[in-house]
Amino acid sequence: MFSLTGRTALVTGARTGIGRAVALGLAEAGADLVLHGHHDDLDEVEAEVRKAGRRAERWVLDLSDPGAIPGAVTALLAKRPIDILVNNAGIIRRAPAVAHSYGDFREVLDVNLDAVFLLSQAIGARMLDRGEGKIIMIASMLSFQGGLNVPAYTAAKHGVAGLTKALACEWAAGGVQVNAIAPGYIATGNTSSLRADPEREPAIRARIPAGRWGCPEDLAGAAVFLASRASDYVNGHVLAVDGGWLAR
Repeated sequence: MFSLTGRTALVTGARTGIGRAVALGLAEAGADLVLHGHHDDLDEVEAEVRKAGRRAERWVLDLSDPGAIPGAVTALLAKRPIDILVNNAGIIRRAPAVAHSYGDFREVLDVNLDAVFLLSQAIGARMLDRGEGKIIMIASMLSFQGGLNVPAYTAAKHGVAGLTKALACEWAAGGVQVNAIAPGYIATGNTSSLRADPEREPAIRARIPAGRWGCPEDLAGAAVFLASRASDYVNGHVLAVDGGWLAR
């Protein structure tokens, strides 16, 4: 039920952090991988996928240029179908709302929301033609909360949660499941400044019932579940993997 043998997964932002952990988790479950990166610096994760016995290829694309996405997806799909799409790539810009530049706001939305829609639209259309497919969004605790000094990121992640539900409503009857994972506070590059803050880091950790920050590998099992037949009747769900943060 959880096997992904014979499936091909595209994971955006696969070089490090959550994207890398999810890609390796899918590979270990049997999937072949298309590894997306902003730059062609995917040697290590590609080698790890191959070490797991799965095929891997790279797909280099700048997701901050929405106009380039449809054509790039068409070229990619001409070579192979994508059975599983994991929309993980994202950026963050930190500044108080009164000082947050519109340029930074727009750049975050371009990558974290617009690109997610365009990838889902283009790849989802082919999935609907085949009558099956899995799309997994990477949401956030800031899909539910407001946060501090991250107005663009919060707006984008609220949008990702809404887009997940909207696409699920339209595509569930066509055999395509669209769901999201909302990571809690995970030790990645995006949270390095928080983990280095002598006041905020212990305050955040103290509120997590699990008593620790998550690691990227904590997301892999949830991704395998949402990518597999085990989740065929799960639609439009935002699954929190947060150590209990939202429960407190």
